[in-house]
Amino acid sequence: MKQFVVIGLGRFGVSVATFLAGKGHDVLAIDKAEEPVQNIADQVTHSVQADSTDECALKSLGVCNFDAAVVSIGDDIQSSVMTTLILKELGVEYVLAKAQNEMHGKLLNKIGADKVVYPEMDMGVRVAKNLVTSNVLDYIELAPDYSIIEVVATDKLIGHTLKELDLRAKFGINVIAIMRGQEINVNPEATDEIQARDILIVMGHEKNLERIKEH
Repeated sequence: MKQFVVIGLGRFGVSVATFLAGKGHDVLAIDKAEEPVQNIADQVTHSVQADSTDECALKSLGVCNFDAAVVSIGDDIQSSVMTTLILKELGVEYVLAKAQNEMHGKLLNKIGADKVVYPEMDMGVRVAKNLVTSNVLDYIELAPDYSIIEVVATDKLIGHTLKELDLRAKFGINVIAIMRGQEINVNPEATDEIQARDILIVMGHEKNLERIKEH
């Protein structure tokens, strides 16, 4: 079990905090407004109303003892940058910060953020990629060139086992799970046969995933 502090309780911050708490981790949720703090109180370990740009306030909450911090402050870029800077100066080992745009992200990187994420931009890319590929249900970027996609089994795949299809040799991709209705087969066997309406969860290099989308 790890300890996380999540600062900024907008949609992104709440989703991160509740997910981590749901996985059994200790989560301290912080926001400068009272309402979001109260709304999340029964879903996390602790929730506190505080000004995250106040170094004394963060120090008194013991944030330096947490394994990681998530700065998910929304529209106030100055508060986002100040909070990230204070967290690093207080000795928080790993700070992930949400950025609104590339300039915001550059500032966060320069002051020591360990990881910068762009939720709105990333979601836009996912939506766009789903729109242009009809049989792709979801898209998750793991790294600049590697992703995981959910793809509906095409006629060319249905009725064949994974061994027969040999997708790793032909396309350089790995089938890491098969979803069939409400069931999910994690780490499927070579003898598993693809059926109509199956959803394959595959991982690989972008150029190889493009090939399976068209197969």
